Amino acid sequence: MLSAEHRAIVTATVPILEQGGEALTRHFYQVLFTDFPQVKPFFNQAHQHSGEQQRALANGILMYARNIERLEALGPLASAIVNKHVALQIQPEHYLMVGASLLKAIREVLGAETATEEVLDAWGAAYGQLADILIGAEGKAYQAAAAADGGWTGARPFFVTEKRVESDEITTFVFRPADGQAVMDFAPGQYIGMRLVVAGEEQRRQYSLSAAPNGQSYQVSVKREEGGKVSNHLHGKVKVGDTIELFPPSGAFSLAQGERPIVLISGGVGITPTLAMLEQALATGREIRFIHAARHGGVHAFRERIDGLAKRHPQLKRHYIYAEQRSGQPAADAVGLLGKEQLGEWLPASRDVDAYFLGPVPFMRAVKRSLRELGVPEGQTYYEFFGPAKALD
Repeated sequence: MLSAEHRAIVTATVPILEQGGEALTRHFYQVLFTDFPQVKPFFNQAHQHSGEQQRALANGILMYARNIERLEALGPLASAIVNKHVALQIQPEHYLMVGASLLKAIREVLGAETATEEVLDAWGAAYGQLADILIGAEGKAYQAAAAADGGWTGARPFFVTEKRVESDEITTFVFRPADGQAVMDFAPGQYIGMRLVVAGEEQRRQYSLSAAPNGQSYQVSVKREEGGKVSNHLHGKVKVGDTIELFPPSGAFSLAQGERPIVLISGGVGITPTLAMLEQALATGREIRFIHAARHGGVHAFRERIDGLAKRHPQLKRHYIYAEQRSGQPAADAVGLLGKEQLGEWLPASRDVDAYFLGPVPFMRAVKRSLRELGVPEGQTYYEFFGPAKALD
């Protein structure tokens, strides 16, 4: 149980973590993968090599330590963690492995003089509290998925029924359940977890669902990443008729109800979840601005689909901006990077909108800053991360 003394000790260690949190988390992952190699499929090793995972964990630890006296402040972070864990099917036993590795890393990195028994005991209690909160929330999510119409628990086999190229980099995959039964509903903007074996090793990933729910199938659209083990396997090896195991849909990124105009802003492969959100939004009759940024026309996926929707739905206005305009490719509405001035021209005159944006982290930072400067209320902007959650400010 986390006592007042434990809280005081955890709070006192914040300056130490601020100075060396990333080094600690880097060593933590080394310990975790060495002592418990069975958890490696849950982690994208590309994020390990880039340092994204370490920075995200260090940020999460700091947020937890800073708010140990007011855990309600962790709401958005906890929600993001829970949804990503559910998509990958993290179980209670995995928390025990992580906890043991965290305490071992603290001891080895900080040394016995700093990582005293009192400090380790406090962090053990603090981690136990956080784990109990997350395990409880994840358990409820698993139960809800199992009880839903067309729902299930764990991995469920699906056939690949369609595979189509959307751009130079993005390919769409459609999955239908091997048992021929219905599939559970989901909120457009959510993602689905996937388990597959690549070069003899189990891998787990999550991909945004790129079509509105239909009760019969799921669709994801995957960008081929340079050096990406799973994305290259899907693009190059997986074919129609193959079987892939999927986990139930998850994610907190979805449209909020209301009457305000909707602004969907995407960069690169960030367009995938906005497609499903767009289909849902069109049914509401609300005014919609769809803004997409791409490097050039060759990597711009779903342009014909969006253009077709815009022709059929007067409330939808779409705008495209390319970093460069290449000859022989469809023209963009603007050329360059999406900045405050261009975004301001494409937003509705009233800044009282609901704005949703996804894409590379630098892109999202720029969009968030521009929306703030343009007067869009902070409480009406929403975003999601493909990789580890992190702060945009």
